[in-house]
Amino acid sequence: MIRIGANPIGWSNDDMLEVGGHIPLEQCLSEAQTAGFTGMELGNKFPRKADALRPVLSTYGHDLVSGWYSCELLVRDVDAEMEAVKDHATLLRDMGCKVMVTCETSNTIQGQIDTPLSARPVLPHNVWAQFGMRLTAFAQKMMQEYGLEVVYHHHMGTICQTEAEIDRLMASTGDAVKLLLDTGHVTWGGGDPARVARHYKDRITHVHTKDVREDVMWQAHKEDWSFLKSVLAGIYTVPGDGLIDFPRVFAELGGYTGWVVVEAEQDPEKAEPAKYAKLGYDYLEKTLKNAGFSIQK
Repeated sequence: MIRIGANPIGWSNDDMLEVGGHIPLEQCLSEAQTAGFTGMELGNKFPRKADALRPVLSTYGHDLVSGWYSCELLVRDVDAEMEAVKDHATLLRDMGCKVMVTCETSNTIQGQIDTPLSARPVLPHNVWAQFGMRLTAFAQKMMQEYGLEVVYHHHMGTICQTEAEIDRLMASTGDAVKLLLDTGHVTWGGGDPARVARHYKDRITHVHTKDVREDVMWQAHKEDWSFLKSVLAGIYTVPGDGLIDFPRVFAELGGYTGWVVVEAEQDPEKAEPAKYAKLGYDYLEKTLKNAGFSIQK
């Protein structure tokens, strides 16, 4: 059974708080509900205590899907990471989440609007093994202590951007580390989301769907833009509005159960959030059903 959720980044950006900063949380939740979504991932405007968050979400018919966690396992050990994650993990657990979106951000450039993607960090060959062991141990502890699966979010501007780096991450970690398949980041990173889905189907336990505008992507490559400059220019959009062949991706995910999330960051001044939320939901619902998935409302 599939559930279709949304990420509030289409309304208010977490890397640039001024983008969509004027949009109230209640508007986001209401428009997402109207579009058909039944779950939301965390954003910067959400209460961070379960007793405060639960009634806000339930008012608009949403469950909490998950929330991003910035780990720093390249520079701190597992015990330090477990201490750092405590409040966030407690919130996700108390809200009934099953997965925690995780990405190594100790050296990321994703939030630096003046730093081109060509300057992103690349992990030396001899560091992957240690990073993989730490991430695996962290994932094991997260399951033991909080009942949460660590789903790793490959992301532009980080050490895991390309398809080859996704392969290296999966080879360097144990089965406790799951993969978040993000169609937009794979595609922009030069990879094939259908191939990633096929190879790691058994370890994919969370899916982010965003589409890529091809003309913006090629301009970003040609002019060596930063991640944020590219986002503001409209490189991402909702599924069905760009170049990605989603039926081909979903054909490789047969048997997947869990959340499929529209996480398509755009400038709300250029892309009206309510309109694009509806476009994304309708396209996903139709395409998932055509691929043989059952959708829980």
